[in-house]
Amino acid sequence: MPVKKLYSILLFLALTLCFSINTYGQEQEPQEGQTEIPSELRQLYAQSAVLMDADSGRVLFEKNGYEQRPMASTTKIMTLIVTLENANLDEIVTVSQYAAGMPDVQLGIRKGEQYRLGDLLYSLMLESHNDSAVAIAEHVGGSVEGFAEMMNAKARDIGCYNTYYITPNGLDATDEGGTHSTTAADLARTMRYCITQSPKREEFLTITRASSYSFGDTEGLRSFTVGNKNAFLTMMEGALSGKTGFTNNAGYCYVGALKREDRTFIVALLACGWPNNRSYKWSDTRRLMSYGLEHYEYQDIWEEPSLGVLPVRGGIPQSGNLEDVACTHMELAAGAEAQHKKMLLSEGEQITVEANLPDELAAPVEPGTIVGSVRYYLNGDIVQIYPIIAVDRVKPVTLLWCVRKAVTTYLL
Repeated sequence: MPVKKLYSILLFLALTLCFSINTYGQEQEPQEGQTEIPSELRQLYAQSAVLMDADSGRVLFEKNGYEQRPMASTTKIMTLIVTLENANLDEIVTVSQYAAGMPDVQLGIRKGEQYRLGDLLYSLMLESHNDSAVAIAEHVGGSVEGFAEMMNAKARDIGCYNTYYITPNGLDATDEGGTHSTTAADLARTMRYCITQSPKREEFLTITRASSYSFGDTEGLRSFTVGNKNAFLTMMEGALSGKTGFTNNAGYCYVGALKREDRTFIVALLACGWPNNRSYKWSDTRRLMSYGLEHYEYQDIWEEPSLGVLPVRGGIPQSGNLEDVACTHMELAAGAEAQHKKMLLSEGEQITVEANLPDELAAPVEPGTIVGSVRYYLNGDIVQIYPIIAVDRVKPVTLLWCVRKAVTTYLL
């Protein structure tokens, strides 16, 4: 047989095989609402309340938790963490007339006096002094307005998109940007950042947990001792940190954290009574913390997904026979720690697992290629995602491969 005629036959067979494999592959078609309020939590005084798992950031319970309200001196947890992250605590603060003129609650600092920045932070947090807050803000941010910009930037960074800061002390204020306000959910999220995520979390805890602190001005002319007004620290075993607040518009507010063994809960309360209801915030905090401790435990949520093979369109089957379907095995790209994944759950809460995969892949496919994901859902929300990767290399069917296959099949 002439060579030219033989080449034409081989080319025809190769093109026929390529068309067949591609045609074969193409035949495959590719809250909201709050649940019923637990009986233990139906008598909360706060107009807005949140119970949060500090580990995951999941809101375990909320009552109007996403409504914006003024938050009074709970603002100062953001003032503290922004200062810790952006300034040296040994810096010297010079008091301005504006800072000295802040209304009660005051430390009583005077214009021109100088103090160590770190000392003023204890005044800020233990007794909630408004004049110390402004002196700190002016020093760190250049002005109250500059410091508020830093606070708002940090709020956005940590996902608090319904929070707006105007003052460093939480006094009621409104400007062209809005009203000084937050939500119970954002306030809890801010506390979570302060105690679990910030690089200055240990310093934050040291200051907010101190029972008292003594200091003076740099000239040694005046001395002060401040005592911690956060009564929750001695109310419940494991009380970790917190900050109170009150203004006429905000009412009594509180944000606090508690840790027992491996569980850490955060409670945030806004508009929790007005005078003479000072104790309401403590009642609500105890009730919410107790609810969390009683109903939530860590449970192992790992579930081994069933993963088979995935067809690969236009790929060379492992058998080398184009009548077979090219495919790749799959596996979960999760480390050993994933098999010990735990989550804080209450009785009756269940994790559902769903594999998200395409109907097929297109050649070529390399080992380790991400082809899908396994998603863990709780109450319709995604709580964990692990990628699924291809195990086998699948090369594409090419004209050269078809020619070689034709020679092997029909001539040899």
